[in-house]
Amino acid sequence: MFPFKNFLSCHNKLTLTKTDATLCLGACRMTKPDLICTKCKKTFPIDRAYSRCDICHEPLEVARTTRGKINKGNILNQTILERYADFLPLSEIDTATSLHEGFTPLVSSSRLSSELGIKNILFKNESQNPTWSFKDRGTVTGIHHAIRLGYKRIGTVSTGNMAVSVAAYGAKAGLKTFILISTSLPSEKLNPIAIYEPILLRVDGDYGKLYFDSLDIGRQKDIYFINSDAPFRVEGYKTAAFEICEQMNFEVPEYVVVPTSSGGNMRGILKGFEEFRLCGLITKVPKMVCAQAIGCSPIYNAYISNAEVISRVENPHTIAHAIENPYPPSGNEILRRVKENGGTFVAVMDEEILQAQKQMARIGIFAQPDSAVPLASVKKLREQNLIGENDTVVCIVTGGGLKDTAVLEKHDLRIVSCRSENLNKMIGDCERFFSGEEQ
Repeated sequence: MFPFKNFLSCHNKLTLTKTDATLCLGACRMTKPDLICTKCKKTFPIDRAYSRCDICHEPLEVARTTRGKINKGNILNQTILERYADFLPLSEIDTATSLHEGFTPLVSSSRLSSELGIKNILFKNESQNPTWSFKDRGTVTGIHHAIRLGYKRIGTVSTGNMAVSVAAYGAKAGLKTFILISTSLPSEKLNPIAIYEPILLRVDGDYGKLYFDSLDIGRQKDIYFINSDAPFRVEGYKTAAFEICEQMNFEVPEYVVVPTSSGGNMRGILKGFEEFRLCGLITKVPKMVCAQAIGCSPIYNAYISNAEVISRVENPHTIAHAIENPYPPSGNEILRRVKENGGTFVAVMDEEILQAQKQMARIGIFAQPDSAVPLASVKKLREQNLIGENDTVVCIVTGGGLKDTAVLEKHDLRIVSCRSENLNKMIGDCERFFSGEEQ
């Protein structure tokens, strides 16, 4: 495991390339940066809740930070909002919105590194966040922005993880919270959302379209929707990249593999690495791997067909429900940015996901199926020699296995029963049987 150390890093002067300068459009106004369209580059005011461009309807993002430092301190007494304040577009920090998200472990496995034939594989275990997924990083910054703009009502459209996160943080902030979920959401995921007492609505219809419908409803009903790729949600996701840099003593890996649904998390992590490089804290940006499930892989499909834009997946079906998004709202931006980054795209089968989930459990990490997609993807890319034997790879574990216990029925899990008087003999029998001594 890579623990956190207390680094105090200062801005180093560097010459920006033309590409960097474009990425940093508007960032010179550090106290009040612009929102910039990820495609047409039109700028919008930062005090805006609507997250799409009025011209080309692509997602907006906050202008990149070009100078900043990590705030020195003990992470046991800090929030991520305080530690990375220079890199977040928050005019002032209110820790009352925080549930102490972030600062999650980076776990290495020499066993899996050896099996895969690579230098090192590490797992950024986001299941250690307050509601057991990476979503909490983006929710805290999204809530912060909503409160700053004076909103009393917030909402989100979710397949599960984000619903729990927004419901929890909405309850903490005392905001009326609207959670829109698909009718296909498994029943085991409903009560963990409902316990926070949001207004929970199961919506029968096209889930991909529901995202865009919610933005219009938000404008009409004065609800701030902290959806999957909202600009301030993406800002929170950057902090995972910042932590990886600190945990690896600013020697970044060759690859970072992200299970990708809407694309917001991938955008945030990539942006985080880019900002640290622009600020002189690291010398390179890792290559990003967009990892999807074959049963729902609209971004991967566009990549292999050389398309410039994604197409909707009809009848999606995968055990990785958390990334089962037929038309990801940041899909086009991910397609553009990962290509520019020099990264790649991969999709894996459900059988490969289940195998990877069990392999992760064998090293002590119980991940939900979508969080096993990165390991399955690394195995595939290694077999294709796209990842080399001297490479270090970080897999993002987006959520914990308790989020989806129904999938355990698909594993051949071994449970033995016996009477107490037979326990001594049974232990010996089990040792021989499970070690392969008996068939």
